Order: sequence, then C-alpha cells, then structure tokens
Amino acid sequence: MPSTSKRKAPRADAAKAETLTDQAYNRLEEMIVTLKLAPGAILSEQALSVELGIGRTPIREALQRLAREGLVLVLPRKAILVTDTDPRKQLLVLEVRRELERLLARAGAERASVAERAQFQAIADGMEAAAEASDDIAFMRLDRELNALLAEAAHNEYAARTMRFLNGHSRRFWYLHYRQAADLPKIARLHADEARAIAKGKPERAAAASDKLIDYVESFTRATVGGEGRAVRSAGRARAAGA
Repeated sequence: MPSTSKRKAPRADAAKAETLTDQAYNRLEEMIVTLKLAPGAILSEQALSVELGIGRTPIREALQRLAREGLVLVLPRKAILVTDTDPRKQLLVLEVRRELERLLARAGAERASVAERAQFQAIADGMEAAAEASDDIAFMRLDRELNALLAEAAHNEYAARTMRFLNGHSRRFWYLHYRQAADLPKIARLHADEARAIAKGKPERAAAASDKLIDYVESFTRATVGGEGRAVRSAGRARAAGA
C-alpha cells in the first residue's frame, strides 16, 4: 500500500532553495547533454559566466561537480574540456544503471511520501504529453526531474549518489543518437509507466517497468555499436559540431 508517511518532500521548495551553483550546474549540464556544449569543446569560466549571467565562483563549483560526474575534464592551469562519449562504455553504464534503477524504483514505490507520489504522477503526465508532441527538450528536462525524484523518494543515499554519476552520461548519449536509432514517444511512455507505478505504490510493477525501460535503452545502445552505429556516431558528431 502507498506510504502515508509525512516525510518532507525535498523538491517542494526546490525553486526557492536552488543556489547559484545549482542554477549553474543545471544549465551547464543541460547544455552538455543537449550538445550545445559538444564533446571536445574547450570551456572558459569567464565566457560561461558572461553567457549565463552567473558569477565565476558558482560556475567554477558547477564545473567541479560536472568533472566528478565525468562530463567535463579539468586540466589545472590548462583547459576545461567536455568529455567524449563511447557506445561501448555506455553499455557498461547500463549494466550498473539497470540494477540501481530497479532498486530505486522499487524503494520509491514503497517509501515515497504523498507529495512525492503526486510529483511522480505529474512527471508521468508530462512524459505522456512529451510523447504526443515528440518534444525532445521537454522529455530531457522531465527525465532529469524523474532521476532526481527517484533518488530522493528511495531514501537510499548510496544508490542515489551512484545514479547521479550515471544519469548525465545516459541522457547525453540518448540525445546524441536518438534521431537515427530510437523512438522518442516510446521511451517517453516507458518513463511514464515507471513514474506512474511508483506514484501508485506498486513496487513490483515499478521494478518491472524499470527493467522494460532499460531493455529498450540497451537495445538502442547496441544499435549504435556495430557498423550502423559508426555511421550514427559520425552523423551525431557532425550535428554536434553545427550546434
């Protein structure tokens, strides 16, 4: 049965509590994931500060966080680079993500507060709308929101910490390749199924929905590894260069 616990919902006041570093991180992470900052790009704290209208200290702290997650590489006194992405490494990411996301989905269905369940339902509805509209940016933002809520609602800081390292890589890889090898409405609906099962407090259904989602992501990823995948990666890099 759904939990009636009155745990505090951390996201309820997220907009108010968001620091400048959080804002810088969220905006830079989205720019990397959506290839506005393409793999191999050289970043400047000063230029990013001007572009985003945020001071250099929050920008620096955000870049350090992105470096810990492997999305940028900081070479002290030399350069800050956006890291590359590799389909073969992405399959290793999925090995870990499958187990952790199943755990978080099941735990979230068991432990989420009433407010968190409402947020899962809202994300499910948003994912359905993104599927209907084939809206990739709406999907990417909802995916990030779902990932954050999964981490919070499961109340397992160790699993959540590891998932935060994996999520940006998965989302960027998806955005880089999905136009050639995937179905945006389908994956949005798979995310909606997972979010809805958690909202309804159905642990086994949530775990099964998580597995079904990762099955699809894995099949999509494998499609980019072979000969066809090399063409996809080449097209993706060309698109990134023109972004």
